[in-house]
Amino acid sequence: MDYRDGRFLVLGGTGFVGTHVARQLLDAGARVRITVHHRRPTFPHPNLEAVPCDILDPEQLARAMAGMDGAFHCAGRVGSAATTGARTPLGALETNLTLTFRILDAAWECRLPRLLVFGSVSAYPESDAPLREDELWRDEPHPAYRAYGWNRRYVETLAEYVHQSSDTRIALVRPTALYGPGDNFDLATCHVIPALIRKAVEKRDPLEVWGDGTEVRDLLHVADLARGCLLALDGLATCDPVNIGSGEGTSVRDLLGLVLRAAGHESARVVFDTGKPTSVPVRRVDVSKARDLLGFEPRHGLAEGIAETVAWYREQSHG
Repeated sequence: MDYRDGRFLVLGGTGFVGTHVARQLLDAGARVRITVHHRRPTFPHPNLEAVPCDILDPEQLARAMAGMDGAFHCAGRVGSAATTGARTPLGALETNLTLTFRILDAAWECRLPRLLVFGSVSAYPESDAPLREDELWRDEPHPAYRAYGWNRRYVETLAEYVHQSSDTRIALVRPTALYGPGDNFDLATCHVIPALIRKAVEKRDPLEVWGDGTEVRDLLHVADLARGCLLALDGLATCDPVNIGSGEGTSVRDLLGLVLRAAGHESARVVFDTGKPTSVPVRRVDVSKARDLLGFEPRHGLAEGIAETVAWYREQSHG
């Protein structure tokens, strides 16, 4: 599929992932429409069209989807370790599931040619080894992700149903832990990387870290995910799920070292608070499928990506 001069919709195009997907599409020569609800677009471009749209309104959603060659479902509410556990309020789970229902239904009704939908590596069972795509149903999700994990499994089930029963071809992507410019840096709701970056840039001393620092994650720059999404919609719109990640595991302690170095705060006294909520101890995924079928390889090294994100946050927070 040639993206040049194609028309593509990015649902949630003002959010963290959606903004980067829109940029990648524009760089590929596409004409891009993004839905705007609460936030304004973050950058101008002659081939970028922003349309007001409440995705929960079927008529508004159908108008936004009309005439598109494909769409990327980047809309939703994202939580952190403090908000995705067993006691999570149901609001975020309900919102995300309802948004996906509406989008899948509209794609079916509009006969949208292609749609990308996100699963989640949080739906995988616990494992110290890198997880392959076919291991999703091997066991329950980790207890910290039980509700959210089953939610994402159901999303994939719905996507498979629409793919099999309608004219819409669906790409299913399971992203790993993301970071990069444009992330959420609100300490009440953000993930570990933006939390550490904010504390380091603010020169907090002591600097508190949740957990004992041994937790391991596969960390991926959001621009690499966006590029992987374009590859998946083009080359794997078969509802065959694919992990998009770095393929490497990094501990929170090692991550912290990169953040402190990039922020110039290496002298900070670090306090690991094991009483604060964390999640699965190790989460790594096998990315050989993305490499073999899509030719996907990350382009951002972790150290360079963290330095870029620190610089972006410092500019945004200090003008």
